[in-house]
Amino acid sequence: MNNFKEKAMKIVFLLTASFSILAVALICVFLFANGIPAIKEIGLPDFLLGTKWKPGNNLYGIFPMILGSIYVTAGAIVVGVPIGILMAIFMARFCPKKLHSFLKPMVDLLAGIPSIVYGFFGLVVIVPFVREHFKGNGNSIFTASILLGIMILPTIISVSEAAIRAVPEHYYEGALALGATHERSVFKTVVPAAKSGIMAAVILGIGRAIGETMAVMMVVGNQARIPNSIFKGVRTLTTNIVIEMGYATDLHREALIATGVVLFVFILIINLVFSIVKGKADTAARLAQKQLKTEQANIDEMKKFL
Repeated sequence: MNNFKEKAMKIVFLLTASFSILAVALICVFLFANGIPAIKEIGLPDFLLGTKWKPGNNLYGIFPMILGSIYVTAGAIVVGVPIGILMAIFMARFCPKKLHSFLKPMVDLLAGIPSIVYGFFGLVVIVPFVREHFKGNGNSIFTASILLGIMILPTIISVSEAAIRAVPEHYYEGALALGATHERSVFKTVVPAAKSGIMAAVILGIGRAIGETMAVMMVVGNQARIPNSIFKGVRTLTTNIVIEMGYATDLHREALIATGVVLFVFILIINLVFSIVKGKADTAARLAQKQLKTEQANIDEMKKFL
């Protein structure tokens, strides 16, 4: 009976994994089958490096949108990553239990707020604030970066906190035994050991930022132009697709799908870079673990003589 259950569950897991792989494969086939012909017809240099997006004149240059996506995502990283990582360190190693029981649900609640609600918040609160205290009309890269930085916080905080808590306690205790303070033990031993998980959190946050649409569309301005200031409006790759897909036909529609191909390639590049960095971080963590074990063994030997 137990063997039958094990075989049945193996089949279920296999079917589930196969369905996930099939879904990804179908998305890839759809994107590339519809996007590559459009890129060939427009021309790869004209499509990627063209500075004018005017479908009515058969001009399909997405370079302004690429820059817009990069600028907004980079701004979100500057805002969200330091705050998210420091918040995760505080919640994992410094936060009192009563305060943690309050903060944790609040972070989870941030993750559950719909994008459109974030967009309304940005439109009603952040845009007027930027308009009053900075340059421009408020719909800008700066505004979108602040809003996206807030939106990626729950992802970065939750994953980073889990990674920090997963570090074996003897890392921290070994650092204390060597004479380090609580703060130094956390920042010099525990956090570096959790580097791989923290990097995963950052990558997930970047993926959320670069793929966000509705909230960004409400505050970024949506002008298809190359920005010369962070207080100017831009259009991102995702917002360009959403704004024009409803009425696009023929080559225009295929060009929008090709824009999705470019976005998909961006995500693949980010994941590839993450894999390389993660491999190096894992190697460094293993070396640090060996060094810590050696130092701990030396301390134990010294205690025997004492």
